[in-house]
Amino acid sequence: MDYLPIFLNLKNEPCLIVGGGPVAARKAETLLQAGGQVSVLAPTFHDLVLKLRDSECVTLIQKVFQSQDVRGFKLIVAATDDAILNAQVAEAASAHNILVNVVDQPSLCTFIFPAIIDRSPIIAAVSSGGTSPVLARILRMRIESLIPPAYGRLARIAADFRTRVKQAIKDPQIRRRFWENVLSGPIAELVFAGRDEQATEHLEQAITAETSGNESAHSGMVYLVGAGPGDPDLLTIRALRLMQEADVVVYDRLVSPEILQLVRRDAEKIYAGKQRNRHTLPQAEINRLLTDLAKAGKRVVRLKGGDPFIFGRGGEEIETLMNEGVPFQVTPGITAASGCAAYAGIPLTHRDHAQSCTFLTGHMKDGRLIDIEWNQLSRPGQTLVFYMGLQGLPEICSRLIQHGCPADLPAALIQQGTTQHQSVFTGTLKTLPEIVSRSGVKAPTLLIIGSVVRLREKLAWFRP
Repeated sequence: MDYLPIFLNLKNEPCLIVGGGPVAARKAETLLQAGGQVSVLAPTFHDLVLKLRDSECVTLIQKVFQSQDVRGFKLIVAATDDAILNAQVAEAASAHNILVNVVDQPSLCTFIFPAIIDRSPIIAAVSSGGTSPVLARILRMRIESLIPPAYGRLARIAADFRTRVKQAIKDPQIRRRFWENVLSGPIAELVFAGRDEQATEHLEQAITAETSGNESAHSGMVYLVGAGPGDPDLLTIRALRLMQEADVVVYDRLVSPEILQLVRRDAEKIYAGKQRNRHTLPQAEINRLLTDLAKAGKRVVRLKGGDPFIFGRGGEEIETLMNEGVPFQVTPGITAASGCAAYAGIPLTHRDHAQSCTFLTGHMKDGRLIDIEWNQLSRPGQTLVFYMGLQGLPEICSRLIQHGCPADLPAALIQQGTTQHQSVFTGTLKTLPEIVSRSGVKAPTLLIIGSVVRLREKLAWFRP
Protein backbone atom coordinates (compact mmCIF):
# COMPACT_ATOMS: atom_id res chain seq x y z
CA MET A 1 0.00 0.00 0.00
CA ASP A 2 1.73 3.15 -1.24
CA TYR A 3 -0.62 5.54 0.59
CA LEU A 4 -2.71 5.30 3.72
CA PRO A 5 -6.29 6.33 2.86
CA ILE A 6 -7.53 8.74 5.52
CA PHE A 7 -10.30 11.33 5.80
CA LEU A 8 -9.33 14.76 7.15
CA ASN A 9 -11.61 17.06 9.10
CA LEU A 10 -10.93 20.44 7.47
CA LYS A 11 -13.92 22.34 8.80
CA ASN A 12 -12.77 25.92 9.52
CA GLU A 13 -9.14 24.86 9.07
CA PRO A 14 -6.74 27.18 7.16
CA CYS A 15 -5.68 25.78 3.78
CA LEU A 16 -3.32 27.37 1.26
CA ILE A 17 -3.29 26.99 -2.51
CA VAL A 18 -0.30 28.36 -4.37
CA GLY A 19 -1.29 29.12 -7.96
CA GLY A 20 -4.00 31.18 -9.60
CA GLY A 21 -5.12 29.14 -12.60
CA PRO A 22 -8.05 26.78 -13.39
CA VAL A 23 -6.41 23.87 -11.54
CA ALA A 24 -6.08 26.01 -8.42
CA ALA A 25 -9.76 26.93 -8.74
CA ARG A 26 -10.78 23.25 -8.88
CA LYS A 27 -8.68 22.38 -5.83
CA ALA A 28 -10.13 25.36 -3.96
CA GLU A 29 -13.68 24.18 -4.69
CA THR A 30 -12.85 20.73 -3.31
CA LEU A 31 -11.42 22.19 -0.10
CA LEU A 32 -14.42 24.49 0.26
CA GLN A 33 -16.77 21.53 -0.03
CA ALA A 34 -14.88 19.99 2.88
CA GLY A 35 -15.44 23.15 4.94
CA GLY A 36 -11.92 24.57 4.74
CA GLN A 37 -10.92 28.24 5.01
CA VAL A 38 -9.05 28.64 1.72
CA SER A 39 -6.34 31.15 0.86
CA VAL A 40 -5.19 31.34 -2.78
CA LEU A 41 -1.75 32.88 -3.34
CA ALA A 42 -0.53 33.98 -6.79
CA PRO A 43 0.71 37.08 -8.63
CA THR A 44 -2.38 36.93 -10.93
CA PHE A 45 -5.70 35.12 -10.84
CA HIS A 46 -7.75 33.39 -13.51
CA ASP A 47 -11.42 34.35 -13.79
CA LEU A 48 -12.41 30.99 -12.26
CA VAL A 49 -10.42 31.91 -9.14
CA LEU A 50 -11.81 35.44 -9.04
CA LYS A 51 -15.33 34.02 -8.97
CA LEU A 52 -14.50 32.30 -5.68
CA ARG A 53 -13.79 35.56 -3.85
CA ASP A 54 -17.51 36.05 -3.25
CA SER A 55 -17.27 33.25 -0.70
CA GLU A 56 -16.52 34.39 2.84
CA CYS A 57 -14.32 31.29 3.18
CA VAL A 58 -11.91 32.38 0.42
CA THR A 59 -9.04 34.85 0.68
CA LEU A 60 -7.01 35.93 -2.36
CA ILE A 61 -3.38 36.84 -1.68
CA GLN A 62 -1.83 38.58 -4.68
CA LYS A 63 1.96 38.18 -4.34
CA VAL A 64 4.92 36.05 -5.32
CA PHE A 65 5.35 32.97 -3.12
CA GLN A 66 7.99 33.00 -0.38
CA SER A 67 8.88 30.13 1.97
CA GLN A 68 7.48 31.87 5.06
CA ASP A 69 4.03 32.02 3.42
CA VAL A 70 3.34 28.41 4.47
CA ARG A 71 3.24 29.21 8.17
CA GLY A 72 -0.06 28.74 9.96
CA PHE A 73 -1.69 26.46 7.42
CA LYS A 74 -2.85 22.90 8.03
CA LEU A 75 -2.74 21.82 4.40
CA ILE A 76 -1.08 23.21 1.26
CA VAL A 77 -1.59 22.60 -2.45
CA ALA A 78 0.95 23.64 -5.07
CA ALA A 79 -1.00 24.15 -8.29
CA THR A 80 1.26 26.25 -10.52
CA ASP A 81 2.68 25.36 -13.95
CA ASP A 82 6.22 26.12 -12.67
CA ALA A 83 7.95 22.88 -11.58
CA ILE A 84 10.69 24.75 -9.70
CA LEU A 85 8.17 26.85 -7.75
CA ASN A 86 6.11 23.75 -6.94
CA ALA A 87 9.20 22.07 -5.54
CA GLN A 88 9.91 25.14 -3.39
CA VAL A 89 6.36 25.02 -1.99
CA ALA A 90 6.71 21.30 -1.22
CA GLU A 91 10.07 21.86 0.51
CA ALA A 92 8.75 24.74 2.64
CA ALA A 93 5.65 22.75 3.67
CA SER A 94 7.68 19.67 4.59
CA ALA A 95 10.04 21.80 6.68
CA HIS A 96 7.05 22.81 8.83
CA ASN A 97 5.47 19.29 8.83
CA ILE A 98 2.48 20.54 6.82
CA LEU A 99 0.61 18.18 4.51
CA VAL A 100 1.30 19.13 0.91
CA ASN A 101 0.01 18.11 -2.49
CA VAL A 102 1.83 19.06 -5.68
CA VAL A 103 -0.43 18.68 -8.71
CA ASP A 104 0.82 16.03 -11.16
CA GLN A 105 4.02 15.43 -9.17
CA PRO A 106 3.31 12.48 -6.83
CA SER A 107 6.94 12.23 -5.72
CA LEU A 108 6.65 15.65 -4.01
CA CYS A 109 3.34 14.90 -2.27
CA THR A 110 2.72 13.90 1.30
CA PHE A 111 -0.96 13.44 0.40
CA ILE A 112 -2.89 13.07 -2.84
CA PHE A 113 -6.43 13.97 -3.88
CA PRO A 114 -8.54 10.89 -4.67
CA ALA A 115 -11.52 10.71 -7.01
CA ILE A 116 -14.41 11.36 -4.61
CA ILE A 117 -17.88 9.83 -4.42
CA ASP A 118 -19.83 12.26 -2.22
CA ARG A 119 -22.99 10.93 -0.61
CA SER A 120 -22.51 12.92 2.57
CA PRO A 121 -22.22 11.80 5.25
CA ILE A 122 -21.15 8.74 3.25
CA ILE A 123 -17.89 9.43 1.42
CA ALA A 124 -15.97 7.02 -0.79
CA ALA A 125 -12.68 7.71 -2.51
CA VAL A 126 -10.65 6.03 -5.26
CA SER A 127 -6.98 6.62 -5.86
CA SER A 128 -4.36 5.26 -8.25
CA GLY A 129 -1.56 6.67 -6.12
CA GLY A 130 -1.03 9.35 -8.72
CA THR A 131 -0.16 6.83 -11.44
CA SER A 132 -3.38 7.19 -13.46
CA PRO A 133 -5.88 9.86 -12.32
CA VAL A 134 -8.04 9.16 -15.39
CA LEU A 135 -8.42 5.50 -14.39
CA ALA A 136 -9.36 6.58 -10.87
CA ARG A 137 -12.07 8.84 -12.29
CA ILE A 138 -13.41 5.99 -14.47
CA LEU A 139 -13.62 3.73 -11.40
CA ARG A 140 -15.30 6.53 -9.47
CA MET A 141 -18.01 6.80 -12.13
CA ARG A 142 -18.64 3.07 -11.96
CA ILE A 143 -18.89 3.15 -8.19
CA GLU A 144 -21.17 6.20 -8.31
CA SER A 145 -23.63 4.24 -10.46
CA LEU A 146 -23.88 1.64 -7.68
CA ILE A 147 -24.39 4.13 -4.85
CA PRO A 148 -27.62 6.15 -5.18
CA PRO A 149 -27.50 9.71 -3.82
CA ALA A 150 -30.16 8.67 -1.29
CA TYR A 151 -27.53 6.74 0.68
CA GLY A 152 -26.66 10.02 2.36
CA ARG A 153 -30.24 10.43 3.60
CA LEU A 154 -30.27 6.80 4.71
CA ALA A 155 -27.11 7.38 6.74
CA ARG A 156 -28.64 10.42 8.44
CA ILE A 157 -31.79 8.48 9.36
CA ALA A 158 -29.64 5.68 10.78
CA ALA A 159 -27.66 8.22 12.80
CA ASP A 160 -30.89 9.56 14.34
CA PHE A 161 -31.76 6.06 15.60
CA ARG A 162 -28.28 4.79 16.47
CA THR A 163 -28.39 5.57 20.19
CA ARG A 164 -31.92 4.30 20.57
CA VAL A 165 -31.12 0.99 18.84
CA LYS A 166 -28.01 0.55 20.98
CA GLN A 167 -30.08 1.02 24.13
CA ALA A 168 -32.91 -1.25 22.93
CA ILE A 169 -30.79 -4.11 21.53
CA LYS A 170 -27.97 -4.97 23.92
CA ASP A 171 -26.48 -7.96 22.08
CA PRO A 172 -23.91 -6.64 19.54
CA GLN A 173 -24.48 -9.52 17.10
CA ILE A 174 -28.25 -9.09 17.13
CA ARG A 175 -27.81 -5.34 16.78
CA ARG A 176 -25.52 -5.81 13.78
CA ARG A 177 -28.01 -8.18 12.16
CA PHE A 178 -30.78 -5.63 12.80
CA TRP A 179 -28.86 -2.84 11.06
CA GLU A 180 -27.98 -5.13 8.13
CA ASN A 181 -31.68 -5.81 7.62
CA VAL A 182 -32.56 -2.12 7.91
CA LEU A 183 -29.83 -0.82 5.62
CA SER A 184 -30.25 -3.38 2.86
CA GLY A 185 -33.97 -4.11 3.01
CA PRO A 186 -37.38 -2.50 2.54
CA ILE A 187 -36.63 0.44 4.85
CA ALA A 188 -33.64 1.41 2.74
CA GLU A 189 -35.69 1.05 -0.44
CA LEU A 190 -38.30 3.42 0.94
CA VAL A 191 -35.55 6.03 1.35
CA PHE A 192 -34.32 5.36 -2.19
CA ALA A 193 -37.88 5.96 -3.39
CA GLY A 194 -37.99 9.33 -1.60
CA ARG A 195 -40.37 8.17 1.15
CA ASP A 196 -38.23 9.13 4.14
CA GLU A 197 -41.13 9.70 6.52
CA GLN A 198 -42.55 6.26 5.81
CA ALA A 199 -39.07 4.74 6.18
CA THR A 200 -38.78 6.33 9.62
CA GLU A 201 -42.15 4.89 10.63
CA HIS A 202 -41.08 1.42 9.49
CA LEU A 203 -37.82 1.75 11.41
CA GLU A 204 -39.78 2.60 14.55
CA GLN A 205 -41.89 -0.52 14.00
CA ALA A 206 -38.81 -2.66 13.37
CA ILE A 207 -37.27 -1.60 16.69
CA THR A 208 -40.51 -2.41 18.51
CA ALA A 209 -40.75 -5.78 16.76
CA GLU A 210 -37.14 -6.66 17.57
CA THR A 211 -37.42 -5.79 21.25
CA SER A 212 -40.83 -7.46 21.68
CA GLY A 213 -39.87 -10.61 19.81
CA ASN A 214 -42.91 -10.20 17.57
CA GLU A 215 -41.74 -11.84 14.36
CA SER A 216 -45.11 -11.22 12.68
CA ALA A 217 -44.37 -7.50 12.77
CA HIS A 218 -41.54 -8.01 10.27
CA SER A 219 -43.30 -7.14 7.02
CA GLY A 220 -42.02 -8.00 3.61
CA MET A 221 -42.40 -5.92 0.48
CA VAL A 222 -43.13 -6.45 -3.20
CA TYR A 223 -41.11 -4.70 -5.89
CA LEU A 224 -42.59 -4.63 -9.40
CA VAL A 225 -39.47 -4.42 -11.54
CA GLY A 226 -39.22 -3.86 -15.26
CA ALA A 227 -36.52 -6.10 -16.75
CA GLY A 228 -36.41 -4.22 -20.04
CA PRO A 229 -36.64 -5.76 -23.52
CA GLY A 230 -33.92 -8.39 -23.11
CA ASP A 231 -30.41 -6.94 -23.11
CA PRO A 232 -29.05 -7.07 -19.51
CA ASP A 233 -27.20 -3.79 -20.11
CA LEU A 234 -30.58 -2.05 -20.38
CA LEU A 235 -31.55 -2.86 -16.79
CA THR A 236 -31.84 0.18 -14.56
CA ILE A 237 -29.42 0.46 -11.64
CA ARG A 238 -32.29 0.12 -9.17
CA ALA A 239 -33.65 -2.98 -10.94
CA LEU A 240 -30.26 -4.69 -10.69
CA ARG A 241 -29.90 -3.79 -7.01
CA LEU A 242 -33.34 -5.13 -6.14
CA MET A 243 -32.74 -8.35 -8.07
CA GLN A 244 -29.57 -8.93 -6.07
CA GLU A 245 -31.28 -8.27 -2.74
CA ALA A 246 -34.51 -10.23 -3.27
CA ASP A 247 -35.47 -13.30 -1.27
CA VAL A 248 -37.89 -14.43 -3.98
CA VAL A 249 -38.14 -13.54 -7.67
CA VAL A 250 -41.40 -14.21 -9.52
CA TYR A 251 -40.60 -13.86 -13.21
CA ASP A 252 -42.32 -13.95 -16.61
CA ARG A 253 -41.53 -15.74 -19.85
CA LEU A 254 -40.24 -12.54 -21.44
CA VAL A 255 -37.41 -12.19 -18.91
CA SER A 256 -34.27 -13.35 -20.71
CA PRO A 257 -31.99 -16.05 -19.25
CA GLU A 258 -29.11 -13.56 -19.24
CA ILE A 259 -31.08 -11.27 -16.94
CA LEU A 260 -32.11 -14.14 -14.64
CA GLN A 261 -28.43 -14.94 -14.17
CA LEU A 262 -28.06 -11.57 -12.42
CA VAL A 263 -30.55 -12.53 -9.68
CA ARG A 264 -29.05 -13.32 -6.28
CA ARG A 265 -27.95 -16.95 -6.51
CA ASP A 266 -29.63 -18.14 -3.32
CA ALA A 267 -32.94 -16.39 -4.09
CA GLU A 268 -35.97 -18.56 -4.75
CA LYS A 269 -37.10 -18.25 -8.39
CA ILE A 270 -40.74 -18.87 -9.30
CA TYR A 271 -41.79 -19.02 -12.94
CA ALA A 272 -45.15 -17.39 -13.63
CA GLY A 273 -44.88 -17.08 -17.38
CA LYS A 274 -47.76 -16.75 -19.79
CA GLN A 275 -47.82 -18.15 -23.27
CA ARG A 276 -50.63 -18.04 -25.78
CA ASN A 277 -53.45 -20.29 -24.54
CA ARG A 278 -51.26 -21.61 -21.70
CA HIS A 279 -50.75 -19.88 -18.37
CA THR A 280 -48.40 -21.46 -15.84
CA LEU A 281 -50.17 -19.45 -13.13
CA PRO A 282 -53.48 -17.63 -13.63
CA GLN A 283 -53.28 -13.92 -12.82
CA ALA A 284 -55.39 -14.27 -9.67
CA GLU A 285 -52.97 -16.90 -8.33
CA ILE A 286 -49.99 -14.66 -9.10
CA ASN A 287 -51.65 -11.83 -7.17
CA ARG A 288 -52.25 -14.14 -4.21
CA LEU A 289 -48.70 -15.53 -4.39
CA LEU A 290 -47.15 -12.06 -4.18
CA THR A 291 -49.36 -11.20 -1.21
CA ASP A 292 -48.60 -14.39 0.71
CA LEU A 293 -44.84 -14.13 0.16
CA ALA A 294 -44.74 -10.54 1.37
CA LYS A 295 -46.85 -11.33 4.43
CA ALA A 296 -44.34 -14.07 5.25
CA GLY A 297 -41.70 -11.33 5.54
CA LYS A 298 -40.05 -11.90 2.14
CA ARG A 299 -38.53 -9.31 -0.13
CA VAL A 300 -40.27 -10.18 -3.39
CA VAL A 301 -39.25 -8.99 -6.85
CA ARG A 302 -41.98 -9.37 -9.46
CA LEU A 303 -39.77 -9.33 -12.53
CA LYS A 304 -41.51 -8.44 -15.79
CA GLY A 305 -40.20 -8.09 -19.31
CA GLY A 306 -40.22 -4.49 -20.51
CA ASP A 307 -42.11 -2.15 -18.19
CA PRO A 308 -44.62 -3.36 -15.55
CA PHE A 309 -47.20 -0.75 -16.50
CA ILE A 310 -47.19 -1.26 -20.28
CA PHE A 311 -49.17 -4.43 -21.08
CA GLY A 312 -47.58 -6.01 -18.01
CA ARG A 313 -50.63 -6.26 -15.74
CA GLY A 314 -48.70 -4.38 -13.07
CA GLY A 315 -51.75 -2.31 -12.24
CA GLU A 316 -53.81 -5.43 -11.52
CA GLU A 317 -51.15 -6.82 -9.22
CA ILE A 318 -50.70 -3.71 -7.13
CA GLU A 319 -54.45 -3.32 -6.76
CA THR A 320 -54.43 -6.65 -4.91
CA LEU A 321 -51.39 -5.61 -2.86
CA MET A 322 -53.10 -2.37 -1.85
CA ASN A 323 -56.29 -4.17 -0.87
CA GLU A 324 -54.24 -6.56 1.29
CA GLY A 325 -52.18 -3.79 2.88
CA VAL A 326 -48.91 -5.07 1.44
CA PRO A 327 -46.25 -2.37 0.83
CA PHE A 328 -44.89 -2.20 -2.70
CA GLN A 329 -42.76 -0.16 -5.04
CA VAL A 330 -42.60 0.06 -8.83
CA THR A 331 -39.33 0.24 -10.75
CA PRO A 332 -39.98 1.15 -14.40
CA GLY A 333 -38.13 -0.61 -17.19
CA ILE A 334 -37.37 0.20 -20.81
CA THR A 335 -40.47 -0.96 -22.65
CA ALA A 336 -40.12 -3.20 -25.69
CA ALA A 337 -41.39 -0.49 -28.05
CA SER A 338 -38.56 1.93 -27.35
CA GLY A 339 -35.86 -0.70 -26.77
CA CYS A 340 -36.55 -2.94 -29.76
CA ALA A 341 -37.22 -0.02 -32.11
CA ALA A 342 -33.93 1.62 -31.13
CA TYR A 343 -31.93 -1.59 -31.66
CA ALA A 344 -33.67 -2.11 -35.01
CA GLY A 345 -32.79 1.41 -36.17
CA ILE A 346 -36.43 2.51 -36.39
CA PRO A 347 -37.26 5.82 -34.68
CA LEU A 348 -40.83 5.73 -33.41
CA THR A 349 -41.35 9.42 -34.18
CA HIS A 350 -39.79 11.63 -36.82
CA ARG A 351 -40.90 15.08 -37.90
CA ASP A 352 -40.93 14.02 -41.57
CA HIS A 353 -42.77 10.73 -40.99
CA ALA A 354 -44.69 10.43 -37.72
CA GLN A 355 -45.92 13.02 -35.24
CA SER A 356 -47.47 10.47 -32.87
CA CYS A 357 -47.00 6.89 -31.75
CA THR A 358 -49.64 4.46 -30.49
CA PHE A 359 -48.96 1.34 -28.42
CA LEU A 360 -51.48 -1.51 -28.80
CA THR A 361 -51.83 -5.12 -27.75
CA GLY A 362 -52.12 -7.67 -30.51
CA HIS A 363 -53.73 -10.30 -28.28
CA MET A 364 -56.33 -12.48 -29.96
CA LYS A 365 -59.56 -13.72 -28.41
CA ASP A 366 -61.66 -16.31 -30.23
CA GLY A 367 -59.60 -15.64 -33.34
CA ARG A 368 -60.27 -11.89 -33.33
CA LEU A 369 -58.31 -8.87 -32.15
CA ILE A 370 -59.68 -7.12 -29.08
CA ASP A 371 -61.32 -3.65 -29.17
CA ILE A 372 -59.36 -1.79 -31.83
CA GLU A 373 -60.51 1.46 -33.51
CA TRP A 374 -59.27 0.73 -37.02
CA ASN A 375 -60.47 4.00 -38.55
CA GLN A 376 -58.40 6.02 -36.07
CA LEU A 377 -55.34 3.82 -36.59
CA SER A 378 -55.50 4.22 -40.36
CA ARG A 379 -54.78 7.93 -40.30
CA PRO A 380 -51.43 9.02 -41.81
CA GLY A 381 -48.54 10.61 -39.90
CA GLN A 382 -48.34 8.11 -37.05
CA THR A 383 -46.50 4.99 -35.95
CA LEU A 384 -48.32 1.91 -34.66
CA VAL A 385 -46.62 -0.52 -32.31
CA PHE A 386 -48.30 -3.84 -31.59
CA TYR A 387 -47.12 -5.87 -28.62
CA MET A 388 -47.70 -9.63 -28.88
CA GLY A 389 -48.86 -9.21 -32.45
CA LEU A 390 -47.33 -12.30 -34.07
CA GLN A 391 -50.47 -14.44 -34.14
CA GLY A 392 -52.68 -11.56 -35.24
CA LEU A 393 -50.27 -10.20 -37.87
CA PRO A 394 -52.35 -11.20 -40.95
CA GLU A 395 -55.55 -9.72 -39.53
CA ILE A 396 -53.80 -6.52 -38.34
CA CYS A 397 -52.39 -5.86 -41.82
CA SER A 398 -55.65 -6.81 -43.55
CA ARG A 399 -57.80 -4.59 -41.32
CA LEU A 400 -55.53 -1.57 -41.76
CA ILE A 401 -55.68 -1.93 -45.55
CA GLN A 402 -59.47 -2.30 -45.40
CA HIS A 403 -59.75 0.95 -43.42
CA GLY A 404 -57.67 3.08 -45.76
CA CYS A 405 -53.98 2.42 -45.14
CA PRO A 406 -51.96 1.96 -48.36
CA ALA A 407 -50.99 -1.65 -48.99
CA ASP A 408 -47.36 -0.56 -49.44
CA LEU A 409 -47.16 1.08 -45.98
CA PRO A 410 -43.87 -0.17 -44.47
CA ALA A 411 -43.99 -2.61 -41.56
CA ALA A 412 -41.40 -4.50 -39.52
CA LEU A 413 -41.53 -7.44 -37.13
CA ILE A 414 -38.72 -7.62 -34.56
CA GLN A 415 -37.95 -10.96 -32.96
CA GLN A 416 -36.10 -11.11 -29.62
CA GLY A 417 -35.20 -7.44 -29.89
CA THR A 418 -32.06 -6.00 -28.21
CA THR A 419 -30.58 -9.48 -27.70
CA GLN A 420 -27.85 -11.32 -29.59
CA HIS A 421 -30.66 -13.34 -31.23
CA GLN A 422 -32.45 -10.31 -32.66
CA SER A 423 -33.93 -10.64 -36.14
CA VAL A 424 -35.81 -7.93 -38.05
CA PHE A 425 -38.20 -8.75 -40.89
CA THR A 426 -39.34 -5.82 -43.03
CA GLY A 427 -41.96 -5.51 -45.72
CA THR A 428 -45.30 -3.80 -46.25
CA LEU A 429 -48.81 -4.37 -44.95
CA LYS A 430 -49.36 -6.56 -47.99
CA THR A 431 -46.09 -8.55 -47.96
CA LEU A 432 -45.02 -8.83 -44.31
CA PRO A 433 -47.44 -11.62 -43.27
CA GLU A 434 -46.10 -13.92 -45.98
CA ILE A 435 -42.47 -13.01 -45.20
CA VAL A 436 -43.00 -13.85 -41.54
CA SER A 437 -44.87 -17.09 -42.19
CA ARG A 438 -41.96 -18.36 -44.35
CA SER A 439 -39.37 -17.43 -41.72
CA GLY A 440 -40.61 -19.53 -38.80
CA VAL A 441 -40.66 -16.56 -36.43
CA LYS A 442 -41.41 -17.24 -32.76
CA ALA A 443 -42.35 -14.95 -29.88
CA PRO A 444 -41.36 -12.63 -28.33
CA THR A 445 -41.93 -10.21 -31.18
CA LEU A 446 -42.85 -6.57 -31.70
CA LEU A 447 -44.68 -5.20 -34.74
CA ILE A 448 -44.00 -1.64 -35.97
CA ILE A 449 -46.10 -0.10 -38.76
CA GLY A 450 -45.49 3.28 -40.37
CA SER A 451 -43.28 5.13 -42.81
CA VAL A 452 -40.57 5.38 -40.11
CA VAL A 453 -39.71 1.77 -40.95
CA ARG A 454 -38.10 3.05 -44.18
CA LEU A 455 -35.44 4.79 -42.08
CA ARG A 456 -34.04 1.43 -40.98
CA GLU A 457 -32.09 1.20 -44.24
CA LYS A 458 -29.98 4.16 -43.13
CA LEU A 459 -30.14 3.95 -39.35
CA ALA A 460 -29.67 0.24 -38.58
CA TRP A 461 -26.64 0.01 -36.27
CA PHE A 462 -27.02 -3.10 -34.11
CA ARG A 463 -25.38 -6.21 -35.56
CA PRO A 464 -26.10 -9.28 -33.38
